[in-house]
Amino acid sequence: MIAAAAAAGAGRVIVTVGGSATTDGGAGAVSAVNEAGVRPRLEVVCDVRTPFEDAPRVFAPQKGADAAMVRRLEKRLAEFAAAAPKDPRGVPMSGAAGGLSGGLWAHFGAELVPGAPYVLDALGFDARMRAARAVITGEGKLDEQTLHGKLVGEIGTRARQAGVPLHAIVGTDALDPFGKRIIDLMRVIEATDLAEMEAAGEALGNELAEGLA
Repeated sequence: MIAAAAAAGAGRVIVTVGGSATTDGGAGAVSAVNEAGVRPRLEVVCDVRTPFEDAPRVFAPQKGADAAMVRRLEKRLAEFAAAAPKDPRGVPMSGAAGGLSGGLWAHFGAELVPGAPYVLDALGFDARMRAARAVITGEGKLDEQTLHGKLVGEIGTRARQAGVPLHAIVGTDALDPFGKRIIDLMRVIEATDLAEMEAAGEALGNELAEGLA
């Protein structure tokens, strides 16, 4: 897709990277862009601040990798990084999408951009938030990663700074009380399917309405 956009005349290609089923350091994307013979200006919007070398340890177990597989992936990424024009290890955000962001940075000089602020600013979130009585957000799994570049963490920081109450509906709540205090999460409700999400939304809406009455 990057190569196709560049071939069609795009001078700037925005690549949004987040969840990925692979931990290949962007090897496939780098190969495809090189084969196409194009050099677009890349802006990579990342959903985490994780560095390149931590991608296997942090993300691969979520995709089913066991300890042995994590070690294999770490070795492969280390070899890929050592052979790259620039070493992406230690660079914030270079581990997003299994290291795809780092691969694009190392081989094509891509600019790595924090994704949560990028999206929220594009939506005019701050003005909308300040005009609201409360913010309701959500995430598949609320955990330590939430505080390291994820959208909910960025929303929480902005809501706390603006003094707007924050609530969340999530699939799994695995964030400890201290983590919740960091972003001033007032209420977290777990919901794992559509019916539970609808019920959680209705209950939270009624609770907020009663508090405003």
